[in-house]
Amino acid sequence: MHNVRSVNLTRDCEVVQIPSGELVTIPAGTYVDITQSLGGSHTIRGYGGLFRVTPANADALGLPPEAVVAPVSAGVAEGPVDEKLVWETLKSCFDPEIPVNIVDLGLVYDLHLEPLPSGNTLVSVKMTLTAPGCGMGATIAGDAQQKILYLPGVEEAVVEIVWDPPWHQSMITENGRKILGLE
Repeated sequence: MHNVRSVNLTRDCEVVQIPSGELVTIPAGTYVDITQSLGGSHTIRGYGGLFRVTPANADALGLPPEAVVAPVSAGVAEGPVDEKLVWETLKSCFDPEIPVNIVDLGLVYDLHLEPLPSGNTLVSVKMTLTAPGCGMGATIAGDAQQKILYLPGVEEAVVEIVWDPPWHQSMITENGRKILGLE
């Protein structure tokens, strides 16, 4: 589905091991294969496993600066939140092992916007994972939360992982099924 690119790490790089979610530092000079680059994050294979590289560490892969997603400056814009923009933002979040965003995978169960006294908004998301034992849950939920917090008018974001109903393949959207070749 994606082109695999092989590189040597240009510096020591902190990564998240897949599927355990454990933080690991891979030393400079280690040969790795970039197997997926989606939503600003990268999945690499090498050093005895599969790992997720954050946008902040993409330079260790030798990627040009424009490939690194820079965080939005702090400071919340005022006003109502655009729900459509929240959904689009969630579509920029990916399971590091699957090349489909969390919305099209059917992992997002609920999205709720609550006005706050400040005039800004609390965004609450309920999502699940493809497997209950997946150690990447906190990483994926954290990625979604961070991206939502960057949106204009968002003051707080809560992303909760739930298990009811249990996820199954029928929850994948038509677009997700197409990407995965399930049609």
